[in-house]
Amino acid sequence: MAETISPMEIDGNETLFPSSTDKGKRVFVAGNNSGNGKATPWVEKYRPQSLDDVAAHRDIISTIDRLTTENRLPHLLLYGPPGTGKTSTILAVARKLYGAQYHKMILELNASDDRGIDVVRQQIQDFASTQSLSFGFAKASVKLVLLDEADAMTKDAQFALRRVIEKYTKSTRFALICNHVNKIIPALQSRCTRFRFAPLDEVHVTDRLKHVIKAEGLDVEDSGLAALVRLSNGDMRKALNILQSTHMASQQITEEAVYLCTGNPLPKDIEQISYWLLNEQFSESFKRIHEIKTRKGLALVDIVREVTMFVFKIKMPPDVRVQLINDLADIEYRLSFGCNDKLQLGSVIATFTRARSALVAAAK
Repeated sequence: MAETISPMEIDGNETLFPSSTDKGKRVFVAGNNSGNGKATPWVEKYRPQSLDDVAAHRDIISTIDRLTTENRLPHLLLYGPPGTGKTSTILAVARKLYGAQYHKMILELNASDDRGIDVVRQQIQDFASTQSLSFGFAKASVKLVLLDEADAMTKDAQFALRRVIEKYTKSTRFALICNHVNKIIPALQSRCTRFRFAPLDEVHVTDRLKHVIKAEGLDVEDSGLAALVRLSNGDMRKALNILQSTHMASQQITEEAVYLCTGNPLPKDIEQISYWLLNEQFSESFKRIHEIKTRKGLALVDIVREVTMFVFKIKMPPDVRVQLINDLADIEYRLSFGCNDKLQLGSVIATFTRARSALVAAAK
């Protein structure tokens, strides 16, 4: 006799149902979590909705805002490091032009889409060639093609796009976003107005983080906030991701909690490692650094980068500092190719041993 399986509620939101194709098997059917605000990444939840909300680059934002208001928007090329507000700025421009229905008036392509020469000749050209209906917006007389991460486009696609931009300028504006402007062919650069989005300064990152902390009701210590700003390096997206990840792991966000969540070495650990490098013998230094690296799960490449920054803070002759920084840069380069950690740790200690010898010779 076949067993009858009745639907079973799980957490009041998900249900187990028997599948018609799998007799007697239980099939998990997830409930709808679209209403759960906690599941939304804070990067998207707190993305600027208008040009006034963009955290920094007020000179660039005011220029683009004026051009948009006066209906004189040119083709744009926004470039700079990740997390500096390039995509948010263009999406804010689209909202200002087309209102809530802006998705119907823009064609957005990023690195996850196929953007070879065929896409330029077909999808982009088809979109650009169709007449704009404006959806009742006076300012929306032109459509917008947004090419995010344009530096990932093939050279052939960029050359094909050059002619498309010229041909459909009357009805369409193109906005190219990239991290490395040198990967965009000169012919495309000359057809666009270029704006460089520099890394955000600490004041703007701090202000935006305080806004999110207040909105989410988080318990964040001043040292924890300073650690978030320090680790973000001017990348607002990275700062918000670290904040959300640390909040998931710890109710109170402290400096130690932030560093433990990201796996970065604590400043006090870097000071201790630097002391060993500058004062201990080779074998003792190797043993102690290897022990703290294993115990705390630190990556040698992170140690090298942080120690390099520490070297800038200590007093030493310029020629010794230059050689030391150059050697540490070579070690980081080798680590990026997956070289043996123990060998490279030995190289770090040997580099500091040579620097110490040079310091002793300079003192005589």
